[in-house]
Amino acid sequence: MTQYAAWVILAFFGFTVYDQVYWWQIDEEYSFGFIVPLFVGYVILDRWPRIQSLFTEGYVSEQDPDNLARLRPCSGPLDKAPSWLPKLVDFIFVSALVFGTLVMAFGALLRALQAPQNPSSLAISWGTAWIVLSMVYFFSRETIHGTQVPWSQRMRLVALFIFPAFIWIISAPLLSVLENRISLFLLNRVTEIVFGVFEFLGYALVREGNILTLPTGQVGVADACSGIRSMTACLFAGSFLGAVFLHKFWKKVLLILLAMGFAFFTNILRSLFLTGWAYAYGSEAIEGMVHDVAGYAVLGITCLGLIALLPIFNIRLEFAEEATEGT
Repeated sequence: MTQYAAWVILAFFGFTVYDQVYWWQIDEEYSFGFIVPLFVGYVILDRWPRIQSLFTEGYVSEQDPDNLARLRPCSGPLDKAPSWLPKLVDFIFVSALVFGTLVMAFGALLRALQAPQNPSSLAISWGTAWIVLSMVYFFSRETIHGTQVPWSQRMRLVALFIFPAFIWIISAPLLSVLENRISLFLLNRVTEIVFGVFEFLGYALVREGNILTLPTGQVGVADACSGIRSMTACLFAGSFLGAVFLHKFWKKVLLILLAMGFAFFTNILRSLFLTGWAYAYGSEAIEGMVHDVAGYAVLGITCLGLIALLPIFNIRLEFAEEATEGT
């Protein structure tokens, strides 16, 4: 039964990729989506020993004396939870499965009737996420030995699939209304900061909405990008790095938040650079290669910054390992 569930999960992932390829091809903001399936596969392979141990090593039959002494279930706070909590978790995952199925069906039907569009792709990605997590929880009730797997261990298995299940939401386009509002918010903040910095430094310029008028011409902050493209890509990078290199949930969340903050900060630096370049060489000088190189530099600097933070996030873990080795 578990093998059939695995094939069904792969089928859902495959349909999600099939749906999102359309956006990856036509929208540069989501072109990073082509590497998402590769990264999802890498994360699953990286976690495969832990996933497989649930069915082959995590729990064994008490009638198997050769392996019983060697193989013990891992313990944690969930193992001491009240008796009513497992029933509540079962109900939550049943609800999630029903909700995910309805949302997936709505997205697939909408796509079939009106071709690919933002609402259908977002519905398919959300539906896939909840269906996958629910299936992982319900189809991991028994090991290959036929013994029951405690709910707490199944929750740990679900946690290993959070990144593979939900990352598709990032690689899918946002609803147009939501995306426009986020983009407008970022544009306003970037314009305010760029204008304030140049005014503080004593450079003459006039702000009209998101347009900055310089002595050498006009610069639209939209041309320097609102930052939503880099923020989306950096959100994916932060999620991947957190999933692979960090084990604590709060560290993963913090790294994702830092990725978004880095993306916003580096995009401000990019806008300052392009505005300064236009101030010195004219507004037309920032078009083409200068604009593109500055955009890729934002992504590169942000990713390098996140990678540089990983040793800091793991420093306490390294101290703990050194202390263990010294005892």
